[in-house]
Amino acid sequence: MPLSRYLKIYPCPDKADSFIVYSTRKGALIRVSSALLAAAREGALGEADRRTLSRLAVFTEDPDAERNEMLSTVDRAKRCNSRFKAIIVLNLDCNLACPYCYEDPFRGRHYMSTATAGQLIETLVDNQLRQGRDVQLDFYGGEALLSKSLLTKIAAALSDAAHSHGRKFSFGMVTNGTLLTRSTVEELLPLGFTGAKVTLDGPKEIHDRQRPFISGNGSFDTIVGNLKGVWNLIDLQIGGNFSPDNYRQFPRLLDHLLKEGLTPDKVGLIQFSPIIPKAAKSAEISIVAGCTSSADAWLAEAALFLREETLKRGYAVHKPAMAACMVEFDDYMTVNYDGRLFKCPAFIGWPELSVGTLTDGISDYSASHNLNLWKNEQCLDCCYLHMLWRLPVPHAGKKQCH
Repeated sequence: MPLSRYLKIYPCPDKADSFIVYSTRKGALIRVSSALLAAAREGALGEADRRTLSRLAVFTEDPDAERNEMLSTVDRAKRCNSRFKAIIVLNLDCNLACPYCYEDPFRGRHYMSTATAGQLIETLVDNQLRQGRDVQLDFYGGEALLSKSLLTKIAAALSDAAHSHGRKFSFGMVTNGTLLTRSTVEELLPLGFTGAKVTLDGPKEIHDRQRPFISGNGSFDTIVGNLKGVWNLIDLQIGGNFSPDNYRQFPRLLDHLLKEGLTPDKVGLIQFSPIIPKAAKSAEISIVAGCTSSADAWLAEAALFLREETLKRGYAVHKPAMAACMVEFDDYMTVNYDGRLFKCPAFIGWPELSVGTLTDGISDYSASHNLNLWKNEQCLDCCYLHMLWRLPVPHAGKKQCH
């Protein structure tokens, strides 16, 4: 029985003659003795060890079957998905003036019209809810809450339609948090509002420099005050954008959150990311954080430092897990403010990457978006293949496909 091809094996730093084995396929992490590892490689495992290590996907009875299972993973995930997810770009406007803004070349007073919103509602009802699929949206901008009245109209219509068709509708949003007041959240809750992702770029002096209001005033105190007012109403995730010069100051943000009562039981995941280059108005797309790794030594150091400091204070962080890009899935879409459809929110500035419109529907994008690019011998033998994806992990208590 050979080792799985989807493993990373490291000498154990605090126990001699032992190894740390991580299965990227299963997400399992175990410590084994060098003798046990040698026995496995030589096919001399006892039955109990064989069963345990097979269950953890450290070893496999059939390497060919393991590869074939890998090939069918995305197709199996598609078959079991009964929920349609979309990111809805309500506008490209903002009340902040972040100097590093990725969307800066495309920003302006561009808002989704009521006509486009009506078309969006009709499309989601006809193509999703009436077809027996639940609908989950993430409202996005610019700043999503600058379009609160339109957001409310869309959510109310879809909430009513979902109820009449016996399906579920819910939504979250990506917001800078300055308009996320308790009264706003209470207004949106009955319509299916479940959570928000909010950005805090480190402690107050760093955040206010990186994320000021258009007036030039700092936004830190406003955002933290709003978070304190809504934590018991919705799920909150906090992100932040760091640079080589300031990431070591970010633990002071975590300490401030603790001091303000935004403790780990009141806040969900915290994830800090490096500041990325502004988008360029060409097809030469900058890779966004979360979709690639970097060989820069400082970035690897920063990621580990911030993860350890976040965990040290009891906050939750993302765990390595099997993942796949949303481009691979039919039931994931980004709808731009003008009704154009994209497979990723990072593509919205490039019309040539549109895959259709609300009016015309979706075109065949298999060639333009390089679907199934990973289905080759080199990728299928890569131990990191599972972790380079971003496949949604089923929620606890929900049906899982096997």
